[in-house]
Order: sequence, then C-alpha cells, then structure tokens
Amino acid sequence: MSDLHIRCATLPDIDAVLQFWHTAAEGTSISDDYDGVARLLTRDPGALLLAERDGLLTGTVIAGFDGWRCSAYRLAVHPDCRRQGIATALMDAAEQRFTALGGRRVDAMVLEANERAHHTWTAAGYRREDRWRRWVKPLRAQGHGPS
Repeated sequence: MSDLHIRCATLPDIDAVLQFWHTAAEGTSISDDYDGVARLLTRDPGALLLAERDGLLTGTVIAGFDGWRCSAYRLAVHPDCRRQGIATALMDAAEQRFTALGGRRVDAMVLEANERAHHTWTAAGYRREDRWRRWVKPLRAQGHGPS
C-alpha cells in the first residue's frame, strides 16, 4: 500500500468528492452537497480524509470529532479499488486522528441494508450496537420554506 496516499480534503476537493460519492458510496445524505461539505471542511478541516493512488481519488471517510464523540461517516472505496486495503488504511488514519484528539470510542454510521459494509466494519474490529437506534429530524434552514 506504499503507493496509497491519505490526506485531509480541502475546499478545492469538494466537487471531486461529491462525484466520487455518487459513484462509490451507498445511499445519500441530506448534507451531500457543496455547501454541506464546505461547512464540514470549514468547521473541522481534518475531518474528511481522502485516499489517493496515482493522483486518483480511491476512498473517503469522514472522521468527525465534536469533543465528546468520534463519528465515522462516508467510508467509501471506488468499486474498482475494493478489497485492496483502502478502507482499512482510511480507518487506521481516522482512528489515529481520534486518538490524537483524545477520543475514546468510534461510532460508525452504516446503512442497515449494506451487507458488504457490515463485513468491512466487522473485519476492522467494530461491532453492531443493537441497544441504540438513530433518531433523526431534518432542520429547515432559517428563512426558507413556510413559517
């Protein structure tokens, strides 16, 4: 894996990351747009990790830390590059980041129907936490939509 380079994303990477997620990621997020990724990079410049080989984007993970919890999102590897250790390298980098920031445990967001991802996370030492469920409520941007 010596030809794999992992780095933090920057604002000029956003369009490529969004296109990559369209090809490589399962599902979509309400924040999968230019403004959403720009907010992430502005608030936490080290959170979005990119894996590149020969200058091409091969994988991503968001390693977010809010001072309380370590959260992993958008672990994605290009379909042509899977089973080459890229996800493992990205999660190793994410875990190093979390450890350096004082994190104690990583929570990973994994789609229930994404069986391939379940195997990836299990192989990386993660286990499903059945006691918890995700509860969500989309927020309406101020000044948009009916009052």
